[in-house]
Amino acid sequence: MRGRRWLPAYLALALIWGCSFFFIKVGLESLTPAGVALSRLALGLATMLVVSALTRTALPHPRTWLAIFVAAVLMTSVPWTLFAFGEQHISSALAGVINGATPLMTLVAILVAFPEERPTRERIAGLGLGFLGVVIVVGPWQGGQGGAWLGIAACVVAITCYGVSFPYVRRRLAGGSRAIPVPPIALATGLMAMGTIQAVPITAVLGFASAPLTWSVVAAMAGLGIVGSGIAYVLNFRVIAASDATTASTVTYLTPLVAVVVGAVVLGEHVTWNQPLGGVLVVLGAAVAQGLVGRRARVGTMDPT
Repeated sequence: MRGRRWLPAYLALALIWGCSFFFIKVGLESLTPAGVALSRLALGLATMLVVSALTRTALPHPRTWLAIFVAAVLMTSVPWTLFAFGEQHISSALAGVINGATPLMTLVAILVAFPEERPTRERIAGLGLGFLGVVIVVGPWQGGQGGAWLGIAACVVAITCYGVSFPYVRRRLAGGSRAIPVPPIALATGLMAMGTIQAVPITAVLGFASAPLTWSVVAAMAGLGIVGSGIAYVLNFRVIAASDATTASTVTYLTPLVAVVVGAVVLGEHVTWNQPLGGVLVVLGAAVAQGLVGRRARVGTMDPT
């Protein structure tokens, strides 16, 4: 694809990942948080196996499975369960805005894991601005109930897992000195497989369903697993191939907007003034930290939603 022919895939990716929080909220009508995560992983795995077969992509080398297992803990089974748990207590819109801080968590983790990447003025300013945005989104002056704080905490821990996962994958699976490189589609398939294995015992303990399944829940899980955790990966790889990793990473800045709009319009969620304001600061902070404000970014990150 040349020029901006990647744009439709880019916009579709933002819409899909932005709707993930809506799908989670609908899924919770019948499923436990563990049930939502397991459904998402199992359907995502089935989709990626089909994609692997169609593209003739081999499964990851056996020597990489342990590293992929650890990466799956950080990128799929644990954060996806935590986001579902969080949305039992907070709106899908707020969960989506908190997820927008993932690039900031990633940058902090990279600076810790790779000391040679010295913090620049841009990164320090971006982290400060992003942190201020997170505080405004959370709105500590509003008081709030214990359940809401628990939901916020769960989502923050989830994006912390995402943040730690990127330098880990970079060091062990994507070009580090000790890495065994894994093709993107093979890595996505491996993550879904390991995540599914991890989610089974979690679901056995916490339960799968909390109420009888409905067609709306089934459709939401199909959207979350097949589209959001399967097809979306393929779209992301297409955008990266057609443009670059930096351009693909900017989709992270659109997903909170989609989450807020879908939550308000479809679910009728109440959006307070501080959520969009804080969300803008989070996105702006991430953009500044990545060097997207004023000059072209050097390194991009992929949204794991």
